[in-house]
Amino acid sequence: MSAPLRAVAGPTDSLCDVAGVLVGHEYRRDPDATLGVDGALGSGGATGTTVVLVPSGATAGVDVRGGGPGTRETDLLDPSHSVQQVNAVLLSGGSAYGLAAADGVMRWLEEHGHGIPMGRPGQIVPIVPGAVIFDLPVGDWNVRPTADFGYRAAERAGSVVETGSVGAGTGARAGVLKGGVGTASAVIEGGPADGVTVAALMVANPVGSVWDPETGLPWGLTRADAERRGIRPPSARELTAANALAEKATVLNTTIGVVATDARLSKASCRRVAVAGHDGMARAIRPAHSPLDGDTIFALATGTHEVPPPAGVPAAFPNELPILDAVCTAAAQCVQRAIVDAVLAATTVAGVPSYRDVFPSAFGTSAGN
Repeated sequence: MSAPLRAVAGPTDSLCDVAGVLVGHEYRRDPDATLGVDGALGSGGATGTTVVLVPSGATAGVDVRGGGPGTRETDLLDPSHSVQQVNAVLLSGGSAYGLAAADGVMRWLEEHGHGIPMGRPGQIVPIVPGAVIFDLPVGDWNVRPTADFGYRAAERAGSVVETGSVGAGTGARAGVLKGGVGTASAVIEGGPADGVTVAALMVANPVGSVWDPETGLPWGLTRADAERRGIRPPSARELTAANALAEKATVLNTTIGVVATDARLSKASCRRVAVAGHDGMARAIRPAHSPLDGDTIFALATGTHEVPPPAGVPAAFPNELPILDAVCTAAAQCVQRAIVDAVLAATTVAGVPSYRDVFPSAFGTSAGN
């Protein structure tokens, strides 16, 4: 039985704590946007795109668990297939229409010389897998991310991660609550993976619930994060009102995201990291992976942190196995915390209330009973 993982949050507690990984958003968030209800169309813009950029390339894997995915270039991440590295991952609103944003990411990467060399100088093919969420009823159905969204998100990619109702999370919903973009990181302490960083960035837009109907607290909220954020169980009055509101929830679907590590891992191991990330999703969303969700997690390994080969590993197992075990454990924890971060960081868009709006007393801003 593995020893409990010891880890601390990275310097920024974000995906960019993994060296070589950058994040950029592009979004439209009109203040007068409205929600489409009962067949009526919404108005205004409320959608966006998030790009996870790895200009130097990263080994990648993916695991799709939802019954209604919207994805691009996931087949090439199969461990048996030839392409070994990706240059970016696209996360976008707009349902299947939003996959067009990847064209803009490819254009930016080509202009900057990032991709697989295919012949003469300048002849390259950037690799950009991606996934989308269904957010079309939030705002105007016809306002969707385009290739220009992807280009501008890549252009803006940096080491500071903005969270909440931004990027691909602009039009996200979590049941009756506002969803969004969240992130978290962990630096492993001790063991064969000592010093390895693992992080996640998630776009929370699930069919399932993100809060406990008995306490009002987010399902995946850890004690440490509750203390750090100053969150406590909300009032009984607010909880009763929220549970009544939840009965009127409109089904929107799909939680997508990226887990990254600076460990050196194979494509097969990256797939195992993506698989483990879904455990964190199931801790923070109940139920997860429904037939109406398109839940998808990508995993990236930059290999920027060198780890000495572990001693005592049986010859029948790869040398990276003990490292992989720790990375998988941390991946589940980071995904769990990133989804909670998305819910708590979200702000109201198109009349969809945020967690803070529904449960103000959880933050000590209401004395309701």
